[in-house]
Amino acid sequence: MSRLASWLSQYSMLLVLMALCVGFSIATLTEQQPNAADAARQMEQELGTTPWSEVLVVSSSSREDIDFADALKELALRGGVTSEAWQTSLITGTPQEARRAIQTHASSRLTIVQSPDTKPWKIFEGVAEKFPDKTLRVIAPRSVIGSNFLKSKNLINIVNQIVVIAILAVGMTLVILTGGIDLSVGSLIALSAVICTLSIRNWGGGEQASVGAMVACGMLALLICGLCGLFNGMLIVGFQMPPFIATLGMMLIASGIAFLLSNGQSIDAVPENFIWLGRGAWLGIPVAVIMMLILYAVMQFVMKRTVYGRTIYAIGGNAEAARLCGIRVSRVVATTYGLCGLLAGLGGLVMASRLRSGDAKYGTMYELYVIAAVVVGGTSLRGGYGSIFGTLIGALIIAVIENGMNLVQIESYTQKVVFGAVILLAVLLDQRSRTRGA
Repeated sequence: MSRLASWLSQYSMLLVLMALCVGFSIATLTEQQPNAADAARQMEQELGTTPWSEVLVVSSSSREDIDFADALKELALRGGVTSEAWQTSLITGTPQEARRAIQTHASSRLTIVQSPDTKPWKIFEGVAEKFPDKTLRVIAPRSVIGSNFLKSKNLINIVNQIVVIAILAVGMTLVILTGGIDLSVGSLIALSAVICTLSIRNWGGGEQASVGAMVACGMLALLICGLCGLFNGMLIVGFQMPPFIATLGMMLIASGIAFLLSNGQSIDAVPENFIWLGRGAWLGIPVAVIMMLILYAVMQFVMKRTVYGRTIYAIGGNAEAARLCGIRVSRVVATTYGLCGLLAGLGGLVMASRLRSGDAKYGTMYELYVIAAVVVGGTSLRGGYGSIFGTLIGALIIAVIENGMNLVQIESYTQKVVFGAVILLAVLLDQRSRTRGA
């Protein structure tokens, strides 16, 4: 029993994530049309041995219907139908054009294949009375029951939408594990985006900037944000300044500099391929998602398998004991804030790439979402306990809740209440586990 309790405690947030996915999957079950390939296969089976000269495929000009017609054409050609026969058996257009095609069709016996978008057309209601001189059979793809939540595009969208918060949450996890906090990450997103796009516009060649110039400008933005984070750490360890105050000051400074540099305007004089980092894809997976997963894998290894990771846990558990054991507490704490700033800069580059612009208003309130992701993922605000994997789960929980509530059409005000309740519940669970441990 003790082993089971330990397992449940360690993976409780993963179970919560799975429960949310199951719940939203059930809540978003709806009647849906099959995809183009499946719909075409259905119609091929329905047609059976029907002569193609007695078939009329009725399609609208929507993208979905065109895909359906193309898929059905491929199956027809594979079955021996000629291209000429297919062209004479396909009508694409309006209900009026479909009526004329039925009336003028050479065959008196006709099987009409409806595309998904033409199923509601009134012309097919009481079709026998409308065309008494023809024997008509109307077939259409059968709808299926499916979950909007479990659609592959939606699942990829969930992960893609949480990328920036998840990247920042890695740095925030390191900081919170040492017993600190960083409120400046949201403003550093804006500062990074502004510095990168401003540098491209002024020095990198603007809309004709090369890849090398864009990389250099991005590295400059990362360097400045990393130095801002390191400055936070130096204030905290060098002057014993409370992390809340030091990072609050940096939040205001970074935001102010971003507005001064951009004059409060959006900077969009960047090349078209600047969007590769934020919107590009490889094998159907967004580049930003791949980068995020690699980052989490590397940092999970660092925290679990390296001396640096173990020292962060030791400092968060008891900083004085760690110092007496020979750990350079000040240096480690300062570097965690530097890494946090660096990753905030990376998040800013992803956002700037995604939106193809830099703006001082980017990142507003992001620090709260990032802290929420870390806390929901099981990292203790007192430091010394938590994991990178848990933070990823926490970020996904937030993304799933937001996405699921949007799918079931819950209003935005109610969503804020739910998010607040989730954060409070996570902190209460942390308090309770700490009390039991004591």
